[in-house]
Amino acid sequence: MNRPGAVVRPYADILAAVRPAASRDAAMQSLVDLLWERLHPTGVSWVGFYVHQFGDELILGPRRDKPACSPIGMHGACGRAWREKSPLIVRDVAALGENYIACDPRDRSELVLPLIEPDGRCWGVLDLDSHEAGAFSDDDAVQLGTILRRAGLTA
Repeated sequence: MNRPGAVVRPYADILAAVRPAASRDAAMQSLVDLLWERLHPTGVSWVGFYVHQFGDELILGPRRDKPACSPIGMHGACGRAWREKSPLIVRDVAALGENYIACDPRDRSELVLPLIEPDGRCWGVLDLDSHEAGAFSDDDAVQLGTILRRAGLTA
């Protein structure tokens, strides 16, 4: 359920536009382009994937529309969502203190969704940022989870 005054995002349109892709990399690129096109006008300032390859780092994957930090450690929001295998909504990134990895100092809120293999292993995360505090809700996490499953990027 959206909170009063929340931005209404076009998730049904995004879900309808998701198409099968030939590979995981192609699926990530296609989805990040679609999400950026549809969500940037609603206040999303960045969208991208981080992938776990080995060790205690996540490596930047497809993203829009500006550079970002890479690799990043597991102490930030992305690492926490990856470790806990659970969506993480950060309503105010200032509350994370030293645990916040600031790629863009203008960002005020973040939503991170883990990407889970069928065997339960987490292979990466989808990360969205906004320059507005409180920009993401539980509904955003649920809707994006459905979109990620449709795209074949999470179990």
